[in-house]
Amino acid sequence: MSKKKHPHAEPDGRQPPGPVMVDVQGIELSKTERRRLRHPAVGGVILFARNFESRKALAALCRQIHEVRDEPLLIAVDHEGGRVQRFREDGFTHLPPMQALGRAWDQDPLAAMRLATDFGYVLAAELRACGVDMSFTPVLDLDYGQSQVIGTRALHRDPRVVAMLARALAQGLAQAGMAACGKHFPGHGHVQADSHHAVPVDERSLDQILAEDAAPYAWLGDAVLQAVMPAHVIYPKVDDKPAGFSSRWIEVILRGRLDYQGVVFSDDLTMEGAAVAGDIHARARAALGAGCDMVLVCNRPDLADELLAGLDAAPTAASLARIRGLRPQRPAPGWKSLQASERYRRAQASLAALRPAG
Repeated sequence: MSKKKHPHAEPDGRQPPGPVMVDVQGIELSKTERRRLRHPAVGGVILFARNFESRKALAALCRQIHEVRDEPLLIAVDHEGGRVQRFREDGFTHLPPMQALGRAWDQDPLAAMRLATDFGYVLAAELRACGVDMSFTPVLDLDYGQSQVIGTRALHRDPRVVAMLARALAQGLAQAGMAACGKHFPGHGHVQADSHHAVPVDERSLDQILAEDAAPYAWLGDAVLQAVMPAHVIYPKVDDKPAGFSSRWIEVILRGRLDYQGVVFSDDLTMEGAAVAGDIHARARAALGAGCDMVLVCNRPDLADELLAGLDAAPTAASLARIRGLRPQRPAPGWKSLQASERYRRAQASLAALRPAG
């Protein structure tokens, strides 16, 4: 794969980020992966548990990724707490599932808000100390008690509680210099099927969804949620396409009706819930055409290469500005400095109250 000149190259010759986020296989970059990450269509890298051996190795991998391009690629991870926490060893705090914050709210709302802020701060500070730029969090799906894939990842059943706890959690992320990403718009909690393995269908009306599941997105907006990830769920009373492939959901409802101006990431295009759009090229075209700023291709480097070889798309100026806005705006302290920080120690100590509930 040859190094290409980006059609929207900066005046200083820098290669701007593209609209595709890919993954890597191990704890250091191979030559093939270095070439892939230099492709002009690549704009970010998502990490998984397989990329973690130790904090030192994770930090080294993040440095390698950031150094591949003159303008560093965005490094992201799904790191929510509970069963969705990619890095758990070598000093990383074992975060409880987000449902624990909802249970804390039921006992004492104000105390839960503070806990949520500490939760977000610890989560983000530890990741940033190792070189990770952002986590795809918080989950805003409502806890209906029936989704196979959401489960304890949801904060609460009440959208007002979800919005308040998510705001506090995003404040903690911001204190550590990290952007927040709300998912899975407009809501994955009401369907039982797991979009990793099936195509979930939610038969509710638009008014029902906006009044319940999508309400936190309207209340929080891009000032709190700098990024949003739509669900691979079909809402047939609104559109016959999954939300992440639907211009009605993204452009008309999210950006228009809800006036959301932040980044929109697709969910992983290799999931079964995305298969309805066709092959990997059709999926990417559908997501980008519907209004996504960046698409994810995970766990299939062959499909990533297939897409990159044929993708003829670059972010618009507005999309590029949004993507760049997700990068941390200030340097992060190293791990030793973080451990010595009074703010970090207090936040870690406060989270001990959540562990029995998790």
